[in-house]
Amino acid sequence: MERGSVTTPFGRRRMTLGMLSSQITASRAEAERSVDKWKLFRWLCEAKTVVGVSDRSLAVLNALLSFYPGTELSRESGLVVFPSNAQLSLRAHGMAGTTLRRHLACLIEAGLILRRDSPNGKRYARRIHSGAVGEAFGFDLSPLIARAAEIETVAAELAAERQHLRIMRERLSLCRRDVAKLLELLHESAPQSDWQNYKLIFEELVNALPRKPSTAEIETVLGSMDHLRCDLTNQLENLLKFQKTDTYDHQNGCHIQNSHPDSLSESEVGLGKGPEPILRKAADANAATDLTEHPPKPAPRNAASPFNTVDRSSAAPQLPYREIPLPAVLQACPQIADYAPSGRISSWKDLMTAAIVVRSMLNVSANAYDEACSVLGCENTATIVACILERAEQITSPGGYLRELTRRAQRQEFSLGPMVVALSRAKRSAGVALAS
Repeated sequence: MERGSVTTPFGRRRMTLGMLSSQITASRAEAERSVDKWKLFRWLCEAKTVVGVSDRSLAVLNALLSFYPGTELSRESGLVVFPSNAQLSLRAHGMAGTTLRRHLACLIEAGLILRRDSPNGKRYARRIHSGAVGEAFGFDLSPLIARAAEIETVAAELAAERQHLRIMRERLSLCRRDVAKLLELLHESAPQSDWQNYKLIFEELVNALPRKPSTAEIETVLGSMDHLRCDLTNQLENLLKFQKTDTYDHQNGCHIQNSHPDSLSESEVGLGKGPEPILRKAADANAATDLTEHPPKPAPRNAASPFNTVDRSSAAPQLPYREIPLPAVLQACPQIADYAPSGRISSWKDLMTAAIVVRSMLNVSANAYDEACSVLGCENTATIVACILERAEQITSPGGYLRELTRRAQRQEFSLGPMVVALSRAKRSAGVALAS
């Protein structure tokens, strides 16, 4: 640390180790780095509980930032603002002088600003011959630049935790509704069964939840309730099999031939049992684009296809599932790992945290990101952001591109598989070209 870079407060205010630590941290900030002051302020609002400032202190910081010319905080244009208490109080919506001084002290204690006091304690600036500010005494905003990356990471982690908590709440609500209705069905269909024991277990799980449960508590109850739902489903399946067997034993009617000659057979090619591998489905969907000149005729509405047996208007809404496995996403989009909190991605939560950071970096609005999460799911949206990052040089408007994909997904015209497959093929082609 260079000599002369430490400043002490004016008057009776004492120098503390916290002030010295803040000044050392601010002096290590990169000289060429700049950051958008309002974007940084939004990150601080999201991470205020971790940073340790209140909303009133943030209002004073907002007033201080409004005195800084321009939107980019940079050492080149100076980082000291020197408003009087009267002007600062007006910008802080008429805050009283004692309250203003108290919150300024809180901002200094939190390490967000520094005091650069003049010999007489006044705030002013000396200007050079060209009219630019030469030396200024007031409040130094350089700690904000030094801690910008830390504040952004904390804000992204908190946003990912809130998103994860919201997903867990939704899944618990759906599971709770399923168990309640399956219990009602079991009671009506088999009153002689042990449905009362299941009901007692269900009530104990519901009562175990506090008013404001944490993520860990929700995950614990959700796991137990999911086991209960599986048990109830097995009971009802056994009951259904028993009823079908009893019906076949007492049936004397003739076999009825199929009255729909155009219906599809269950043994027809392409309707195999079980899900196919995700990447193979994506490759088939990518190859199907070659048939756009001669599209196949749509199947009749009364066709006996497994996709026509469910009334979509009356079906219960389901959460979007993860279309692509995490290892396949990381293989196709390796750059997203650089924006994770620890520099590596080991879970979907890490991927969502990195996606929020990349979303802010690509200037994708929060509304567009939240809308994509509600339609595609948080994991699939994070995967799309990772793909956009790989092609950032070719996409002029990432926010508009994400909104267009969301609209296509609402119309069921978008699949995530072909996008990831195309990136994987491009990576393999580039690797082969470099090897040759």
